[in-house]
Amino acid sequence: MAEVRISFLGTGAGNCIHRAHTAIVLDCPDGTRLLLDAGSGNSVLRHGAQLGMHAEDFEHVLLSHRHGDHMGGLPHIQGRRTQMAPSASPLLVHSLEESLAGLQDLFRAVSITHQVDQDSVTTTDGNRVVAWDPVEVGQWITLGENTRASCFLVNHIGGAAGWRVETGGITVVFSGDTRYSESLIEASQGADLLIHEALSTEDDKDGASRRGHCTAAEAAQAASLAGAGQLVITHIDTPFHSNTQPLADEARAHYDGPISVADDLFITTVSRP
Repeated sequence: MAEVRISFLGTGAGNCIHRAHTAIVLDCPDGTRLLLDAGSGNSVLRHGAQLGMHAEDFEHVLLSHRHGDHMGGLPHIQGRRTQMAPSASPLLVHSLEESLAGLQDLFRAVSITHQVDQDSVTTTDGNRVVAWDPVEVGQWITLGENTRASCFLVNHIGGAAGWRVETGGITVVFSGDTRYSESLIEASQGADLLIHEALSTEDDKDGASRRGHCTAAEAAQAASLAGAGQLVITHIDTPFHSNTQPLADEARAHYDGPISVADDLFITTVSRP
């Protein structure tokens, strides 16, 4: 039986004060481990360690966009990874060029001795510790023996993308940050699991849209139109932290499949015979 294990290291929206920012780990049947976004600080290191995942265990990052709450943790991950495994191959960050340009600026701003250019981050002794992999929309990239991924544009900021990961006959789609997006629905067709942001309920639909985000109803509508097998809601804002039931209840009115609302350190699996 093929199985994908999905671990949520951070599930909070940008202004959430109770949750770490977005970071999700996919452990694939062929042994490939993928990090979807990297939070804003050292929460990937802290929460990952609680689940037995350490910086040196990450090789591939699929970055959705250049906002700090999604990419800000990467210098922390790189620093710890280089400290623990100085001879390891570079951490590979896959994303659209616009997002990678923002990430390069971040590394330039925080690096003391490293050299940052359009290809990589390099230490003073010439060791490449991070490498950039610019991808095109719809381009499939091979990440493991039986694992591949492709990104698609979403409606958030310029260069924002979601990711479709196919591994061992299982498909997982990650929305990244987005308003309701027809391109996401198209890219999610037949997915076994859709991981979709939902900042609020329909009571604040206009506010969510102004901030570039979705409601739980819109996330569920996307899952239904895509024919997704399961829906996990994440990117939770502060008002819903202690009680996510309104998000689940609203989603249930628009989608008949299994629905979960993720918390930090939530783990779920998707399997196929």
